[in-house]
Amino acid sequence: MSTLPDSRIPVEPISLERFEWNPRAPGMYSRAEVERQTGPYDAAVTASIATWTPSVSAEDSADIEDATRQLVDFDNHAQRTLGIKNPALGPMTAILLRTESASSSQIEQLTTSAKQLALAEIGEGDKVNALTVIGNVRAMEAALQLADNISEDSILAMHKALMLHQRGFDPSGAGRFRDEQVWIGPGQAGPRMAEFVAPHHSRIHDAITDLVGFIQRQDISVLVQVAVSHAQFETIHPFPDGNGRTGRALAQSVLRNKGLVSSTAVPISAGLLVDTSRYFSALGAFRQGDAGPIVREFARAARTAAITGSRLVDELAAQLEESRAKTSGLRSDAAAWRVLPALIGQPAVNTKYLMTELGLGEMAALRALNALTERGVLAEASGRGRKRVWQHRGIFDVLDAYATDIRRTSTA
Repeated sequence: MSTLPDSRIPVEPISLERFEWNPRAPGMYSRAEVERQTGPYDAAVTASIATWTPSVSAEDSADIEDATRQLVDFDNHAQRTLGIKNPALGPMTAILLRTESASSSQIEQLTTSAKQLALAEIGEGDKVNALTVIGNVRAMEAALQLADNISEDSILAMHKALMLHQRGFDPSGAGRFRDEQVWIGPGQAGPRMAEFVAPHHSRIHDAITDLVGFIQRQDISVLVQVAVSHAQFETIHPFPDGNGRTGRALAQSVLRNKGLVSSTAVPISAGLLVDTSRYFSALGAFRQGDAGPIVREFARAARTAAITGSRLVDELAAQLEESRAKTSGLRSDAAAWRVLPALIGQPAVNTKYLMTELGLGEMAALRALNALTERGVLAEASGRGRKRVWQHRGIFDVLDAYATDIRRTSTA
């Protein structure tokens, strides 16, 4: 982390307020743990940021401006590469969103493959992590759909979309603020030894109202707004689970709300995944009164997202062109032409998916799949019968290579 004298971006730090803790169901824990966790504890109180004005050095300002330009260039590149009316642009956004969701989940130690995610999307996968990450995809989708009006209700909707897919989570808590104390770090029976104790649940509503007020401002650099709103959200920690993933979905919503990107999803979590310890350290620095590290972390992540995202767009577009070349000779009205661009966003398909998403009849879907299989575009990945699945191996290869590059960068 930078230690230059002008590298701080001062923000009011959290304060603390004291409460008493008595472990619930003490019979569940050792007597020593119950004794350790009985007594006073300090919970964070977030400072208001609705009217905060950042003081940013010339060096940081230039860095933020450069990262912002690269994000805009990335969005424009996707439009130029595919064409704004190209039917593959929507599926390209879908796959970038899924890539972003996978990276965001990986920060929380939830890993899965592109293939397992694609299978889960069509109801053919049974991997727990993949099904959980699908919840993150739904949260990201909600974040973009609700980006025009970021509010307490839209944040609750993102969390609900996320948690309804998480096994073991009480669905009645999805899309609802917590009504209990939560903490990060040691302590099973209570928060007294924790590294960070989130604000008391009675403070959540007012803190979220303040956060929304900050997001709605138009006089702050967008990347600063994204970074600081994300850090403030993680400090409020308004939910019993899913705060990190909801907070990174909120970052996507702010990027879209401010018009920084319009046609694609930004794989910014891939940039944060490069060094998660630095990311978590930056969140800690924010709570102690310095927004500089988290702002620089998001600027760094934005550049990584722009560079790797542009390369991913190019390689997926190349796969699409190669598949089109293999399909030449088919009648112009053949259903296979409608299936091709959809494969960018969903490289594993079955007849049910094509019938539901593209409106094809069952026989038309089968003819399209058979035509694409005969020409080497698709390969059937399952046995005969009702569980038939087809996949585009070239697209999966591109997605796997992208994930490997991010992991390699994160361990370099």
